[in-house]
Amino acid sequence: MKKSSKLLALILALAMAMSLSLASCSSSAGGAKDKYVVGICQLAPHPALDAATQGFKDALTEKLGDKVEIKEQNAAGDTPTCATIVNGFVSDKVDLIMANATAPLQAAASATDTIPVLGTSITEYGVALGIDNFSGTVGTNVSGTSDLAPLDQQAEMIHEWYPDAKTVGLLYCSAEPNSQYQVDNVQKYLEDMGYTCTQYPFADTNDMASVTQTAADNSDVIYVPTDNTAANNTGIIDNICRGVVPVFAGEEGICGGCGVATLSISYYDIGYKTGEMAADILTGKADVKTMAIEYAPQFVKKYNPAICEALGLTAPADYEAIEAE
Repeated sequence: MKKSSKLLALILALAMAMSLSLASCSSSAGGAKDKYVVGICQLAPHPALDAATQGFKDALTEKLGDKVEIKEQNAAGDTPTCATIVNGFVSDKVDLIMANATAPLQAAASATDTIPVLGTSITEYGVALGIDNFSGTVGTNVSGTSDLAPLDQQAEMIHEWYPDAKTVGLLYCSAEPNSQYQVDNVQKYLEDMGYTCTQYPFADTNDMASVTQTAADNSDVIYVPTDNTAANNTGIIDNICRGVVPVFAGEEGICGGCGVATLSISYYDIGYKTGEMAADILTGKADVKTMAIEYAPQFVKKYNPAICEALGLTAPADYEAIEAE
């Protein structure tokens, strides 16, 4: 009888434990997770992309604190490495992927259609993802923020500084579809102003110097769009152009390395906004499939004091100086 009582007590204890375990699991499944894992794939080390990543991490930390674990990897400018990094995140079953620049975004969009993907430092999502007549919302597991500055105002900036110039060379990497998009549109605005424009595409760093030299020899002014390859190699452009031909840039990082002036955004701000979007997705406050692409709220006119001095230029009063690194 004693053995039966002990056996019955043991069975009841096991049943109670299982009931509590199931209740706990049910509660956990219906509410927020205790820990979120987010993978960051950044195309290359560069001040603009670094700032976007930092803004993203700061926003996530502010919103979720120690409930988020961030796995951050950098592809060092190598596009195939982006796919390797992203596929690793997919295998690890991360809760969200942040893709910093076009190549990581394309890799993430190809690697998963279930894990939420947020891009940042992407100029035009329709171009990056091959979407015709892009309406502003991808409609899949992809959304994010754009670094597109108003291209008509960038063209106007060139006219403001060099109204009497005749020829503008458009220097960019042909491997970056968003760069092609920018120069095509800037060219239209510049030609409407009376400039003669020539595109000077380089394939990669191997022909960058020779193409830049050709552009410098045949242009009164050079325009470089927001372009990752150019951003990582501003020294090549600067060595050829400084004191010879003025360069206007699509973003502050490039301008700080080789440009006269830019109408730029804050990459930290768009990264921070991406982090806020990520927090909303992770906590169930928003659905990535219905999230519209977000754009920078404001743009700032900036100039490079050292290059202006080399060219004997005085910046207009409404331009801010880019601080030297």
